[in-house]
Order: sequence, then C-alpha cells, then structure tokens
Amino acid sequence: MSPSPPGAALKARTLAEALPYIRRFHGRTIVVKYGGNAMADAVLKRSFAHDVVLLKLVGMNPVVVHGGGPQIEHLLGRLGKKGEFVQGMRVTDEETMDVVAMVLGGQVNKEVVTLINQAGGKAVGLTGQDGAFIRAKKMLLAGKDNDPVDIGQVGEIASIDPGVISALEEGGFIPVVAPIGVGEKGESYNINADLVAGKLAEVLKAEKLVVLTNAPGVLDQEGKLLAGLTPKMVDALFADGTISGGMLPKISSALDAAKNGVRSVHIIDGRVEHALLLEILTDEGVGTLIRSR
Repeated sequence: MSPSPPGAALKARTLAEALPYIRRFHGRTIVVKYGGNAMADAVLKRSFAHDVVLLKLVGMNPVVVHGGGPQIEHLLGRLGKKGEFVQGMRVTDEETMDVVAMVLGGQVNKEVVTLINQAGGKAVGLTGQDGAFIRAKKMLLAGKDNDPVDIGQVGEIASIDPGVISALEEGGFIPVVAPIGVGEKGESYNINADLVAGKLAEVLKAEKLVVLTNAPGVLDQEGKLLAGLTPKMVDALFADGTISGGMLPKISSALDAAKNGVRSVHIIDGRVEHALLLEILTDEGVGTLIRSR
C-alpha cells in the first residue's frame, strides 16, 4: 500500500471532527450576518460562498443577511453627496434612500446571490419589502434633553413574518436578505443589517447567529480575545466601556438574540478564509461564542 500524501491525515481528522457538528445541527437554521472585509476581498468572497453552500449540502439551513456600507458610500460619493451619520446611524433622506435601495437591493444582493450560485448553491435574493416580510417604522434617536432626532428613512423593526424565509428553506433555497423594510404606507426604510440579522434569528428560532466582523471577535481592554461569554458578562463589558463604537450595534443585536431564544451567537473574524466552517464545524472556532446562558 502506498503511503498517504502529506496532509491527508490532517484532512481526514478535520472531516471526522466535523461529523458530530453536522449531526447536531442537521435541519437547524443558521443566520449569518455578512459584511466587512469578507465582502471586499475576492478570495474571502469565494470562500464565504463555498462555506454557505457546504452548510446547506450537509443539511443545515443558512440564511444570509448582508450589509453594504462601503458600497453605499462609494455611490454617494460618485453622485457628489457626502454620507452623514448620527449616533452611528446613516442619515437617510429620500435621495440617499434611493441609493441604499439600489446598492443593497440591487448591486450587493445580486453579487452575493451570484457567488453562492456559482459555488453550487441555490440562492434567492430578497429585501424586507418582498412579501412585506420585514415591517418597519421610523427610528427616532434621543437627542439633547431626550428630544427626538429625525434621521430620515431609517427604520427599526416592527415585526418579521418568517413565512417567506421558511418557504425558501423548505424548497432547498438559500435566502439572501438585504436589510430594507417596509412601512405601513409602503415607504422604504434603511435598517441596520446587524439588527435585521439578530431579529431574524430570533423569529426563525435559529440554532445560531454568526456575525462576521473585521476583528478577531470581542476583545478585552488589553486587546485579548474573549472566546466565551454569557449575556451577563456582555452586559458588564457594555457597562465598563470595553464594548464601544462600531461594535455596539453588532453586540447589542447579538446579545438580544442570545437572550431571546437563539442558542448560541458567534462573533467571528471574517478576514479568516473559511471562517464560517471553522466556527461551526470544528472544536476550536475563530471568534467569540456568546451562549444563551
């Protein structure tokens, strides 16, 4: 018998390690928030698409929710319009909303769908307007003296109807969701993608919510990775300022999901090739795991 080629034993061990996870999560829904470098680097985009397709092929039900901030900013710049933010939320007037709908519902959504389909999957792109499955209302921020601040067509989630997503899952499709909601009068709302991913995971009773970031995970004040957290520990990190800035909406939505029935939430490093598979199908993982309790 000829000797095995170099690396064959390692590959075999990796596959064997994945088997119990494949068994455990078979038939379960996994919501993935896709953004950051993973959406910009060609190699990472392809590896993400292959990961999603593999999860579907082994019997899991991945649902992808994507952002698109840099792409929106790029198109606004080409139109001579500068993006404006208040408390981390994009001010969205009517013209900006048209750009958001064009970029998220068109350009970015179609690219993600194409990548997954090229990798052998059956992806279907949609926004919260399709089937009116994400109902939204105007978000008003608290200003000085708690006076409300109107930032335009920025929405918060009023409700999510899981029927459209469930029907696609049952048909063997991979839903790819752009975070645009619809109001009572049919108006469009720009919604933070982290909020959509977290709430969708809750409504779908997902096994996992996985959030791809441009960081190794949740870091302590010395920059060291915190591999395992509970909701109580996360609350403490909010209180002492360890979690701040751009991580606030990500971790807030992740925390809400963990508190409201999602069994585990993963904040992972989207700059690592095949990060999704490493986190879900191996013992080590590549980020921070927040358990529901």
